[in-house]
Amino acid sequence: MRNETELFGQVEQFVGVLAQCREIGIGVVSARENELILELPYSEGIIGNPDTGVIHGGAITTLMDTTAGAAVLCAMPEFELCPTLDLRVDYMRSAKPGLAVYSRASCYRSTPNILFMRCEAYQVDRTVAHCVATFMRMGDKSIKSLDEMSGADKSEFSAGGQR
Repeated sequence: MRNETELFGQVEQFVGVLAQCREIGIGVVSARENELILELPYSEGIIGNPDTGVIHGGAITTLMDTTAGAAVLCAMPEFELCPTLDLRVDYMRSAKPGLAVYSRASCYRSTPNILFMRCEAYQVDRTVAHCVATFMRMGDKSIKSLDEMSGADKSEFSAGGQR
């Protein structure tokens, strides 16, 4: 079992490799065994409707895919890069303009081949969206470490860890 400081550092390193996370400012809030919380700060770059200031749904989807994908690090005993197989997002309501959106994910089932994740995007007083996602376990076929991944061309990786 890894401690929270180690998990936080690993998730921060993973998220930092992802170009889309750097572009829209996604950051790590909390990482512990089988739970991850990321933050999407409000900014002009993620506004979908300039008249209302409402955040674009694609930014929320990116946040949730990234959170569920990075939460794989918190769910596994050792580093294992797992590409996204499926992601289903149900939007409950628009996020309030001007406020950050947070996303919390955890693994609710793990098999030798698939990880099943749950994720919720929320603001202080409201749920914005829910998602369920599945990730394929690559085992020995994947990148072996975060250091190996970080040394690769950072623009190649998507939120779920795919090339």
